[in-house]
Amino acid sequence: MRRAIGRPARRLRGWGGVTGMAAACAFTAAVTLLPLAHHDGGASGADLSGGGVATADRARAEACTEPEASLPPSDGGGPNIDRIKQRGKLIAGVDQNSFRWGYRNPATRRLEGFDIDLVRAIAKDVLGDPDAVVFRAIPTNQRIAALENDRVDVVVRTMTINCKRLDQVSFSTAYFQAGQQVLAPKESAITGYDSSLKGKRVCSAEGSTAYEALERQSFGALYKDDHDGTKRDPDLLTVPNQLDCLVRLQLGEVDAVVTDNALAAGQAAQDPAVELKGKTPFTTEYYGVAAKKGADDLVARVNKVLVDYRAGGDDSAWMTSYRQWLAAGLPGISGPPAPKYRGD
Repeated sequence: MRRAIGRPARRLRGWGGVTGMAAACAFTAAVTLLPLAHHDGGASGADLSGGGVATADRARAEACTEPEASLPPSDGGGPNIDRIKQRGKLIAGVDQNSFRWGYRNPATRRLEGFDIDLVRAIAKDVLGDPDAVVFRAIPTNQRIAALENDRVDVVVRTMTINCKRLDQVSFSTAYFQAGQQVLAPKESAITGYDSSLKGKRVCSAEGSTAYEALERQSFGALYKDDHDGTKRDPDLLTVPNQLDCLVRLQLGEVDAVVTDNALAAGQAAQDPAVELKGKTPFTTEYYGVAAKKGADDLVARVNKVLVDYRAGGDDSAWMTSYRQWLAAGLPGISGPPAPKYRGD
């Protein structure tokens, strides 16, 4: 038995206001790789790699004992930095529907959130203008493809650094620590990432570390669609965009979601009928800024931006952004993760 798709969908009580907004945003992001602005200067098809895959990157991916160790910071130039300067815009792949991380404020129509602040810091450093950005909204399962196909210069979208992804992209040092956790209705008997998931319909995003965790240990949960990855895939339990899981949960089509606790906290803030299950995350993961494989000059420059972004302790730009966007849902964080560099 694969899963009980045929059971009638039920709408959970207490889900108002933001439910419609979440559904609309998730549908938009799931449909296409959506350009949020159109100032790419014809550069979307350009080669942003500047010289192919670096030997050091390949060796690190193969050995991969410390995936969070990145290139030393540098404020120098290079082919990728030069191309961004010539274009006059940084093209950034982001989310537009993750509350407090990257979302479109319905009142101002501007993208806001913790990830968006970091993108603007990178643009200010490279181009002298925090608004010199073309934002492109990318579904969860298109983050790597957007870099490989030169649709974006960087992806700043709650993207976990891990060994598997190092085969495909390059990462900055870590800018946030997160972990996988279960999100479910408060009234649910699910207690966390444990045997209480047995027989439950659990949603995760395609290409996410949550899905990989379920592949390793599902506790008897139903987490994989029939015909997954084909044209017949119903995108019910595995979805293109992470927020689609919240919509499925709200509609009663799934029983729980597995995702990063950082994203789940934002979704719980959107909807008071759900909560994080389990006292702590069951993994430790680090978010990094992703660039095309071998774009070493850009990665080193982003690492320099992150040095400045972390500096200043409680008065740092990182802490200022954290207090504005994340502290309410993820309290008690005293600062960013310490950077790791190759050769340390």
